[in-house]
Order: sequence, then structure tokens, then C-alpha cells
Amino acid sequence: MGSLINSIVQSASLIASLPQIATNGVKRTYDFNIARGYIAPDGVNRSVLLINGQFPGPTIEANWGDTFVITVHNNIKDPVEGTALHWHGILQRQTPWFDGVPSVQQCPIAPGKSMTYEFKADIFGSSWYHSHYSAQYAGGLFGAMVIHGPHENIFYDTDLGPILLTDWYHQEYFDLVEQTVGINQPPAFSDNNLINGKMDFDCSKIPAGGPACTPNAGISKFKFTSGKTHRLRLINAGSEGMQRFTIDNHTMTVVAQDYVPVVPFQTNVVTLHIGQRTDVIVKANLKPDAAVFMRANMSCSLTRQPNAVAAIYYEKADQTKTPKSAAQVFDPSRCGNDPLTVTRPLFPYPALANAATTLNVDITFGPNATGHNLWSMNGQTFRANYDHPVFLLAAAGNTSYPYDPQWNVYNFGSNNSVRVIVNNKFPANHPMHLHGHNFFVLAEGQGTWDGQITNYPNTQRRDVQVVQPNGYLVIQYDTDNPGVWPFHCHIAWHVSGGLYVNLMEQPAKIGDRGAVPQTVVQTCRDWSAYSGSNVVEQIDSGL
Repeated sequence: MGSLINSIVQSASLIASLPQIATNGVKRTYDFNIARGYIAPDGVNRSVLLINGQFPGPTIEANWGDTFVITVHNNIKDPVEGTALHWHGILQRQTPWFDGVPSVQQCPIAPGKSMTYEFKADIFGSSWYHSHYSAQYAGGLFGAMVIHGPHENIFYDTDLGPILLTDWYHQEYFDLVEQTVGINQPPAFSDNNLINGKMDFDCSKIPAGGPACTPNAGISKFKFTSGKTHRLRLINAGSEGMQRFTIDNHTMTVVAQDYVPVVPFQTNVVTLHIGQRTDVIVKANLKPDAAVFMRANMSCSLTRQPNAVAAIYYEKADQTKTPKSAAQVFDPSRCGNDPLTVTRPLFPYPALANAATTLNVDITFGPNATGHNLWSMNGQTFRANYDHPVFLLAAAGNTSYPYDPQWNVYNFGSNNSVRVIVNNKFPANHPMHLHGHNFFVLAEGQGTWDGQITNYPNTQRRDVQVVQPNGYLVIQYDTDNPGVWPFHCHIAWHVSGGLYVNLMEQPAKIGDRGAVPQTVVQTCRDWSAYSGSNVVEQIDSGL
């Protein structure tokens, strides 16, 4: 552990001398074809949305300072739908129009049309991308994103790459959305849990007349080399389930949370809610013929089958045999992230002691006038207007939305910092995600905030943080990225139900960010032509 920390500190000292945003002129080009298909990742055959026929979608990679150029073709048919891709955690400091949220930075990509996203890898670490159109990513429309940082490999031997943890549903996503926002409907329960898109399923649980099921579909496999250190990039890319990740007979050293490197600490269990990432280093300390399970277990979640496993084989292990290792023991009762006292960023960057302005947000749930159960923030449920993206209106000088309270826009004007106090009035947790920023996590807990800040001045920073059931979350950020940035729960069914607001910062400077690219303008023209002659079946918030 000591030598590992020394290596990380050495890496940190090298990184600290580098510029805030790297630029090297290299372009990483990808071509994405989105279409329907059938897959059976756990043996149960179902219709899904795929990128280039893959599930999960292709992993995209770059070095810090490279530019991603990703062309997305919407070939979804039978029925057709719009789509859009969000690049989770990318700050988009130079390209706020490519954040990928329809009704905010762009119109949806119309059926049969294409759009090219071009943005800088302006931060480094592990993340993912996903559709932000309705709950499409619950239907398979997501993939991993890895941005390699400077000197990162001096503190480990092998990068095992992304490990995607995903709850999985045997119903199509649109049916689940209909259930979620319906009248007197039960909540959606996941049917399985996957690691890198694989897991077995007990076919005897498929009801008569249900989908085809093949037993023993297979699990993901990984390789450890005895005596070596391995980097695992853990990503919760699910729809609702909070994951607890463990490796039998091994301890993990946490080195990053979301896109923020942290002072290393050891643990036997990592908690990740939707959208969260944790990078860990694991020393392969067993004999060369060892084989063990890694495990993902959902807790505080709505699921019929919470457990997933994948196999880790050492270099001389018999890969034809199933590991026999015993699971780690941990307490799954806390419906939130680790206590804030556990984590400190590796690079201290203090929040302002007193934010320029404060927003209090109450999260509530209940029926609207027509009896549909919806989520609200400060009494207002969000609903997207695909035809009039808020950021594009602001870029054109229109920052007033008095006739559209459903857009949930909070305009903070020229204030240089914002504190948001979230009060969760419901007995379920919410992983709250802010686009365009790594926010300071000042405090979290159950009940009401007492005004105390944890670990000041080096508070935790990340882009997703859980607010506990009947609890509070206090975050803060500097308004150094002019734009309109979504702030929402990352549970697919909650954001479908309207648990979302738009936070506008420095509106007077939005127009100074340059001309909106032609591909964004053309995408709105294409969408206008499509929606003007077709009925868009927007039954939820739209996001």
C-alpha cells in the first residue's frame, strides 16, 4: 500500500504542473449507427437499441486533450424514434452545444438523420455515454468512455478497462416508461444484474408464453497476473439499481471517483449509484492458479434478482472451472454513498466559503391533476420541449421563459457561485447529477442539514452524488462554464417522471461562446421537418 501511494503522489506532482486543459490536435473519430436488434445477454431474448450492433455499445477512448469526433446515425425503425447521446461527465467548456440533451443543447436527431458531435476530452478518467432521449439507455443505448491521463500508468501494471454494472429488464424500455408514468401502476422492477453485459438467468422464472430463454448464458471473464497491480474502471451504467462491488479475497484501493482523483484509501466494497464511477487498483495477491469471483449486488433498489458475478482467473488457473471463492461480507443497509469523511480529492481546490446565491430544492412525488404519479422539484414537474432547446434560445439572447414553467429553468445571472440544498421528501434515494461541472459536495445525510460542511476546505468533488431517503444533499459550484446545465436524478424512471431542473449560469456570456455549429442547427431543421408531419409519442418528461 505504501509504495502504491508513493507512486500515485509522484503521478499527482507531475500532473499538477500541467495546464488545466490540454490541447494536442489529435482527433479520435467514431461512427455510430443506432438501430433496433435482438440480444439475450442473460439468455432471455428481447428487443433492444444497439450501437453498431454491439451491447454494451463500443468503448470510446482518447488521451487527455484529444478531440472526439463522433457521427451518430439514427436508423431506429419499427417504430421510429428520435435520439441523442450525452457524454457523461465531460465539462464541454469549449463546446456547450454538444452536451447531448434534447430540449436543452439540441433537438433530437430525427429518424433517418445524422449529427456529428465534436468536443475535447477536457478531463481524464473513466466514464460512459448514453442516450438522453426518454429512457432509451435502459433499452441498451450506452457504452463506456475512457480518457487516459498523463502519467497514469506509473502506479499500476495492467488496465483491465471498463467494468459496466447494469441492472437489466426483460421488458422493452418504452413499456417500462408507460408503466412508470401510468395511473395506479406499480413501479418497475429489474429482472437481473449484469457485469459487462453478461449474467446467467434462471429460465424457470420466465412465465408461460414469455420470451425465449437459454440457460447458462455465460458470465464475463477477466485475467489477473500474480504479483501485479490491476486498474479496474467501475461504472454503474444501469437504470435504477445501486450497486455494491466486491472481489472475493481481495482488497481494493480507490484512486478516483467520477472524474476526480482522490487520496487513495482501501476498502472491500465500492458503492456506485447510477452514473457514478470508481477507479480502483487491485494487487493480485493469490497463487498463479487461483480463480475468484467479482460481484455486483444491488441494494436499496427495486429488483427481482440483485446479484451478478464475473470470473477472475489468474494466469495458471483452469478457466473451464467455475470459481469456488466465498463472497465478502459487508453492510448493505446504508442507502447512500460512503460517508464524506472517507474521501478527499488528490488535488485540493476549495469551495468559496460563502456562495453568491443559494437554491433550495424540495423533491416530492405524487399524482398530478390527471392522476399520473410524477416527480417534482419545488412543486414543478419537468417536461421537455424538443422543438425549442433552452441553450439555443439563450445563445440567441432569449433567457426569459415565463410561459413555460415545465422547463424548470433557474437563471443565476452573473453570480459567481451557486449552492444547491436538496431536501428529499421521499423514502427513496436519488443519484443527483449535474452536467458541465464537478461540484463540491459540502454535506449529505438524513433529516435536515445543520449547516456543517464536511472536510472543508478539501471537500469531495464529483458529478453524481446520492441524496439519501428523507435526507439532504448540499452541493456548490463555481459558475465558470456559461450555459444551461441539467441537474437531475439519474434513475431512468425518476427523470422520466420529471425529476429534473435546468441551471443557467452567466447568461450574458453565453452568446460569447461562439457560433452554434451547423450540425446542431441542421439537426433542429431536420427535427422540425419530422415533428411537423408526424406525431411524436412523448409520454414522459422526454429525458
